Amino acid sequence: MEPTGQESQGAAGPQEGREETRLEEAPEPEPKYSDRQSGDDEAGTQPVGPGGREAAADEGGAPAGPAVAGRREGRGKRGRTDGKGKPRESESGKDLGEPEDEARKPGDPQPGTSREYSRERFQERAEGTEQVEGKYPLEEKPDWQKIPRQEETKENEVFREKKESSAGREAEQLVHRPTIRFSICRRSVPQSLWSDLWSHSPSLFNQLAKMGDPDVLEMVQHEERRSSRDADDAFETNEPSLGSRETSLLIGEETLPAKRYNLFLRRRLLFKKDKQSKDSIFFRDGIRQIDFVLSYVDDIKKEGDLKAERRKEFEHNLRKTGLELEIEDKTNSEDGKTYFVKIHAPWEVLATYAEVLGIKMPIKESDIPRPEKVPFSYMLGPLKLPRNVKHPHPEYFTAQFTRHRQELFLIDDKSSFFPSSSRNRIVYYILSRCPFGVEEGKKKFGIERLLTSHTYSSAYPLHDGQYWKPSEPSHPVNERYMLCQNWARFSYFYKEQPLDLIRNYYGEKIGIYFVFLGFYTEMLLFAAIVGLACFIYGLLSMHSSTRSTEICDPEIGGQIIMCPLCDLVCEFWRLNSTCLASKVSHLFDNESTVFFAIFMGIWVTLFLEFWKQRQARLEYEWDLVDFEEEQQQLQLRPEFEAMCKHRKMNPVTKEMEPYLPLHRRIPWYFLSGATVTLWMALVIASMVSVIVYRLAVFATFASFMESEASLKHVKSILTPQITTSLTGSCLNFIVILILNFFYEKISAWITKMEIPRTYQEYESSLTLKMFLFQFVNFYSSCFYVAFFKGKFVGYPGKYTYMFNVWRSEECDPGGCLIELTTQLTIIMTGKQIFGNIKEAIYPFILNWWRRRKARTNSEKLYSRWEQDHDLESFGSLGLFYEYLETVIQFGFVTLFVASFPLAPLLAFLNNAIEIRVDAWKLTTQYRRPVAAKAHSIGVWQDILYGMAVLSVASNAFIVAFTSDIIPRLVYLYAYSTNTSDPLKGYVNNSLSVFLVADLPNYTAPSEKRDFTTCRYRDYRYPPEHDQKYSHNMQYWHVLAAKMTFIIVMEHIVFLVKFLLAWMIPDVPKDVLERIKREKLMTVKIIHDFELNKLKENLQMDSNEFAKEVMIQENKVQLAKSTI
Repeated sequence: MEPTGQESQGAAGPQEGREETRLEEAPEPEPKYSDRQSGDDEAGTQPVGPGGREAAADEGGAPAGPAVAGRREGRGKRGRTDGKGKPRESESGKDLGEPEDEARKPGDPQPGTSREYSRERFQERAEGTEQVEGKYPLEEKPDWQKIPRQEETKENEVFREKKESSAGREAEQLVHRPTIRFSICRRSVPQSLWSDLWSHSPSLFNQLAKMGDPDVLEMVQHEERRSSRDADDAFETNEPSLGSRETSLLIGEETLPAKRYNLFLRRRLLFKKDKQSKDSIFFRDGIRQIDFVLSYVDDIKKEGDLKAERRKEFEHNLRKTGLELEIEDKTNSEDGKTYFVKIHAPWEVLATYAEVLGIKMPIKESDIPRPEKVPFSYMLGPLKLPRNVKHPHPEYFTAQFTRHRQELFLIDDKSSFFPSSSRNRIVYYILSRCPFGVEEGKKKFGIERLLTSHTYSSAYPLHDGQYWKPSEPSHPVNERYMLCQNWARFSYFYKEQPLDLIRNYYGEKIGIYFVFLGFYTEMLLFAAIVGLACFIYGLLSMHSSTRSTEICDPEIGGQIIMCPLCDLVCEFWRLNSTCLASKVSHLFDNESTVFFAIFMGIWVTLFLEFWKQRQARLEYEWDLVDFEEEQQQLQLRPEFEAMCKHRKMNPVTKEMEPYLPLHRRIPWYFLSGATVTLWMALVIASMVSVIVYRLAVFATFASFMESEASLKHVKSILTPQITTSLTGSCLNFIVILILNFFYEKISAWITKMEIPRTYQEYESSLTLKMFLFQFVNFYSSCFYVAFFKGKFVGYPGKYTYMFNVWRSEECDPGGCLIELTTQLTIIMTGKQIFGNIKEAIYPFILNWWRRRKARTNSEKLYSRWEQDHDLESFGSLGLFYEYLETVIQFGFVTLFVASFPLAPLLAFLNNAIEIRVDAWKLTTQYRRPVAAKAHSIGVWQDILYGMAVLSVASNAFIVAFTSDIIPRLVYLYAYSTNTSDPLKGYVNNSLSVFLVADLPNYTAPSEKRDFTTCRYRDYRYPPEHDQKYSHNMQYWHVLAAKMTFIIVMEHIVFLVKFLLAWMIPDVPKDVLERIKREKLMTVKIIHDFELNKLKENLQMDSNEFAKEVMIQENKVQLAKSTI
């Protein structure tokens, strides 16, 4: 006799043997959904007998009472029909997630009468009566869940006989048991049966737990409490009397008082929670992995019912798509307020959406060897990571996953075939498109809308485990721990990054950011070395500088009287008071400045060209060669679809798509443009206000330092110019941070109001707004000092005034370069320090405060999903701000690098720390971001190209107009008369003479003076000349030299840039060969697979075809012989 499919199911082993009774539901009241499963049973442990002993499981099977056998037999008879006796349709013929109609007979019990139903069933079993067939019908399992009949073998006969012989023993035990609804026993299965079960359905257990349509409410199951040892049979319940929204572990005794019962329940839950699931990333059954978690808190306000209805509908629709849900009640959370909805994507859902998203999966291990070691790689040994960390998985040939070719892919274990990053990406794709109702005539859907309306408080995928310890041997590898040990440690700042591990855990989009940041930091090292060499050259030549020597010489600089720097209050001053400033200026304003400006123009080109090669290599290594942006970035945003009432045919796909008319967008475009312009004007106004501050405070500093005798020793270091520049730069930095904080909020809101069609349009629009504002906000003060300060001052007696009140600022006699260096250093260094503190300390303090508010502040005492819930959210724009910070730093390094050769060194040191700070906060302080694909850094690459071109022009202008190098060269070759020391006399030559008597009364200081002239920085005729105070010929020579230098430098640098861009291929030759090889092998593997499949199909009918041919030939021969 052959065992039926249901009997085989009843004999499932340790991982397949949990059964769930599915009772039909009444339409009223509305059910609460719960997919919880009991996961506390010990393998091979049977319900205890009257004496408190465990019934040991035999090798071939497990004891089963007559009631259990009867139920199984009844289930086998009823399983092929629905409640009305009609055959049910197989799910395999339906679309994934399509709901099935479930019928219930009028006599079916209501959810609230489960105790009466249990008592009735127990009496029936005690009397040995058979179940009433069809009274509590169960729908037939789908075809893919059915277990085919086994061939009758000797081993199966023994197994069946042992099972039948144990039925008597179980019947005797049932008479003495307390009130139990039914018992569930684990049974061991013969090896031959196991192999056959798994050959037909590897994920059978996950589906047996569901036994039908996923949106049918699972009825309550109870657990029997026994008095022996630690054996407990776990059951699930959802009785309304408990007021719990999750299945709970309960006692089977009905005589337990309610208060003691609830107290025991709470203690039991806490014990089980601490023992079993504090580190678990699985459902209660210990099998189904948690792929995503939603959390919410009951809202007692007016919208509480609306939010509850939204959640109910949303979770109902999630079940329809095939996702499995398990709800944790708030009584089990640390704060006693938060519900957690755990989501698991079974194999069928993963396979379907992997095909939709075009996810590539391995089909064969690659035979292409990894790139050989670079020369002198042994010298870089201390910088390398272990091979198993750098390359945790071998390389494979891959193809886009499809359900119809599953045999083609290397599927060893379906539960671990898709990496966790792909799993959470698929689940988020479903969540972002799942509807939750119709409101105000519009279809509402998407988890983002529910988060915005606070229907759910958070949605996040789980980390693999705790970051400070590895996972247990029986659990999957804890990649979070591996990342923390090999990447997020500050002591590893000199090590390379485990890029493949980052990509596997966080997805390609975050992975490519860290590749870019690491590559940019490596390239900065070369620029930092050259910049440091230029700085050392200036340091060594500082004391031999003719200009500094003349300014500091009491016989030269001490005898030169300079005109007042402000009206009335400021006094005449001597040139040697700026001795220290002139020496510091020489550190950055020397002959090497020109070389470094040209070098950085070439370095930028090399960086961008080599990055294109690195990006191409990365696309090959990460299987992104054929990645199309429309798979993810060009998908319609749910917000766009919800706002659109019109439909328009897509000319490419010939499908109707949501369409938003242009006239509805134009007002928001105008508002967006006006807002960006307004804020940029506000930045300019704030910069002007800082300039006004400098003008107003300069006179105060000058008079204060002159009047205070105690500051005479400080005057040589902190001159009024330096003091004003330092305080003005610090004030400007504070204003920048304040404006940046408010603009970030406004720009994100305006971009949402524009209703971008796709994610790519949204990111591009936000990037444009943010970058334009940040560019003006951070660089405007540097551009002012570099190109405007001291250029339109006038001369004594005819100064220019801002708003006819404040006199324009003048540069130091040594030039404005030192002030540009001060401004750049303060803003760049301050931004980097503030950014690192904000990124590291801010989430750390928030997480500490959340844990402090919980009942316990130890992560060891509460569950995995609660630990992640208490972490800070990375957000959808978290990576955007990381890119923005890096690009702004790139601007400081390239746009103004001629004024500060140490900028690349500061950026290099900051980035070495930044990589570890970002790694540390992502691994330990932030929830796990949703994985996303990307094959490049996107629009940021275009911004970098634009800044590279602009940097050539800006550095040329800085050398020509801000630095003092061009006037010195003109004097050296055209006006110097000293052959032994050509630059001697340059200081005197660069200062013009003004007659003190020509000063207007409203500008001249009131003190008495014994000199008739003063000096000022300009090239003008002296008072005794016919064209006094007009520009002399040397001014025009210097101006012509400056313009010539700009043109020559730009042409040289651009020529080299274009030559390098032409010579360096975008894709390395070896990568092209590897790509061609992989495409060829992939096509060959797929072709061989299809050919073998075709041969198998043809071979099935080949024998019959041959017989038919022989019969026809025999007939012909017989006919001939007859004739």
